Amino acid sequence: MSFSQELRQQGNYIFEAIYDHPFVRGIAEGNLKKEQLIHYVKQDFEYLNAYMRIYGIAISKSSTREEIEVFNEQIQFILHSEIHPHNNFCRMAGVSYEQLQGYPLSPSAHHYIRHMLTVAHEGSLGEIMAVLLPCPWTYLDIGQRLLDEVKPTERHPFYEWIHFYGSHADGVTSKFCNRLDEWALKSTDEELARMREHFMLSCQLEYMFWDMAYKLEEWPVPVTMNI
Repeated sequence: MSFSQELRQQGNYIFEAIYDHPFVRGIAEGNLKKEQLIHYVKQDFEYLNAYMRIYGIAISKSSTREEIEVFNEQIQFILHSEIHPHNNFCRMAGVSYEQLQGYPLSPSAHHYIRHMLTVAHEGSLGEIMAVLLPCPWTYLDIGQRLLDEVKPTERHPFYEWIHFYGSHADGVTSKFCNRLDEWALKSTDEELARMREHFMLSCQLEYMFWDMAYKLEEWPVPVTMNI
């Protein structure tokens, strides 16, 4: 079993919890509330901005053009392709994508971003790949399983979202798994342990992100826009 397969097996119970989360079930059933869709897009827009910055840090730690290409491709993917599932949510909520940009982070999104940024600044390239991997992998898992379970037609409210993640997220997941497996072969036991820890915490924070969107999570003391 490869290192990435070990991680997937270890985190399977969180993958299952994510798939059973009420927000994901709401995507399957097409019955999410407008406010939940809006809160998700507001937070995910900022999350993906941070994700691209982490790719930039990874590029600065890359030693080959092949490594640089992997991260550069994903920056382009977020900038030019991952806007499509956001726009699907926005249409169903009756708002424009531009209206939902530039909002403060909710606690769970803030925690998740700071977790990844800390690993990116302090860790190795292998640790960065481990901390980033749960995002595309859990979305691929959701998309593929919803395609199989729901078999959505174009009449489904979230047809585009489901098809996007069920078919487009496999590329980055496979590349990250392959790179991570290669890195693991030359890693010390201590680094392997850190990569496992980063991966598992990111899985937990993926669950918390869905929970944040579903519950419209905000700071206990309201955050004003002028801080």
